[in-house]
Amino acid sequence: MAVSSTLSGAKWERLLVNSCSSPSASLRAYSLSQQQMKAFSKPNRGRKGMTQRIGGVRCEVAQSDAINEGEKTDTSKTYALSALEQLKTSAADRYTKERSSIVVIGLSIHTAPVEMREKLAIPEAEWPRAIGELCGLNHIEEAAVLSTCNRMEIYVVALSQHRGVKEVTEWMSKTSGIPVSEICEHRFLLYNKDATQHIFEVSAGLDSLVLGEGQILAQVKQVVKVGQGVVGFGRNVSGLFKHAITVGKRVRTETNIAAGAVSVSSAAVELALMKLPESSHATARMLVIGAGKMGKLVIKHLVAKGCTKMVVVNRSEEKVAAIREEMKGVEIVYRPLTDMLACSAEADVVFTSTASETPLFLKEHVKDLPPVISEVGGLRLFVDISVPRNVGSCVSEVEGARLYNVDDLKEVVAANKEDRLRKAMEAQAIIAEESKQFEAWRDSLETVPTIKKLRAYAERIRASDLEKCLSKMGEDIPKKTRKAVDDLSRGIVNKLLHGPMQHLRCDGSDSRTLSETLENMHALNRMFGLESDISLLEQKIRAKVEQSQK
Repeated sequence: MAVSSTLSGAKWERLLVNSCSSPSASLRAYSLSQQQMKAFSKPNRGRKGMTQRIGGVRCEVAQSDAINEGEKTDTSKTYALSALEQLKTSAADRYTKERSSIVVIGLSIHTAPVEMREKLAIPEAEWPRAIGELCGLNHIEEAAVLSTCNRMEIYVVALSQHRGVKEVTEWMSKTSGIPVSEICEHRFLLYNKDATQHIFEVSAGLDSLVLGEGQILAQVKQVVKVGQGVVGFGRNVSGLFKHAITVGKRVRTETNIAAGAVSVSSAAVELALMKLPESSHATARMLVIGAGKMGKLVIKHLVAKGCTKMVVVNRSEEKVAAIREEMKGVEIVYRPLTDMLACSAEADVVFTSTASETPLFLKEHVKDLPPVISEVGGLRLFVDISVPRNVGSCVSEVEGARLYNVDDLKEVVAANKEDRLRKAMEAQAIIAEESKQFEAWRDSLETVPTIKKLRAYAERIRASDLEKCLSKMGEDIPKKTRKAVDDLSRGIVNKLLHGPMQHLRCDGSDSRTLSETLENMHALNRMFGLESDISLLEQKIRAKVEQSQK
């Protein structure tokens, strides 16, 4: 895609100085066209050829036997200057015409340990500063940071893929204290279309541990929110993330990929609510036995489903108090383990998740519990997610009880995972479609400068000739006539420009390829003299450098 012309003065100065101070290196890096080579390398078969090195550039100069030594020196100087000018223009052209790349330099839960991700993590409040520092690197024009507990990814628009990756990796090493070699061992690199597909998959939840989870979409939205107004969060990167948000929303809406539990704890809650009448979801009495990792997840999933009150039985109150502090707005009642049976008598659903090696509930414990009211189904549900089991299989023999264990839940999880994988395939089709649209949008940016310059060129001619015409018609021209002539001139210009403008379009609405569009663009630039004058460019660079030094 088109590289922005708003490069920092320091970057331009380094690039131009390097290209002029080392012409041989520049010549090797940037090959000149055949026509350019002919301008200073055109041997004459009828004369004695002389091969000469000028400033490191091998130039074959036609020589005549009649040319004296002074003339030879003048010729050498002329060709030396010509070569330098060609190299200078070639180096500048590279950074004004070469297509820039979207690059992702990332480490995620799939590629790097948590210890490394912790050191690389950038707090949200520091994202603007990080963007500014990244865009201060020589070959980086735009940047964005996506830093979560599971991933640390830096998105940049790079003038050079290799140099851009090298600079960003060194910056990551400097800010985190992790050696470059270690980062390289765990990082992943994606470019252009692959980078676009990756962020779209991330936003859709396809790259998450839990397929289709929704938190990552909120984090992608936050990148855009924080980046608004930050210099360096430019048109390409912001456009990419905004499109990623659209993709994330569309995938979840059209595939419903987030539906269905895919963890044991979420499946336990989902299964219990499936067995209860829907009208009783808000009033059913919930009991969670055990406040460890699994018990806490059960509580979180209950809260996510709208439960606002529950009883938690645990050996100590410390863990329950910590959960209560985290789940503000939810009534969590602590009861000691000695009150377990009494609490069970008052519960409609009992979740068990303790590390006990012997069953907490047997048939004799359950048979004497008071019956459950019909409004909640008339059955007391025991959902046991512990291994070893906390509830004996004999409990299922009790008339007013139903027992579900980990094996029952695994079936639910497996079915939901299989369903999500099918939905993920549907999501990939959406991502492929949206990726094409985004690439077409980026391609369309390539011709924007030419479109603007061509319109401005036509407008200057129109305005100038209109003024000449009106002056010849006299000062007492009626406003209506003046307006009619003005409208006529605008109409003629618009009709003349319609054809060229159509051939500069590259938005996927027709069969024209990007290469064809770029050929049209370069042809128009040559025909109408729309290319930037290199000397004018140098003046702008010097002005920027001087301004930055004040």
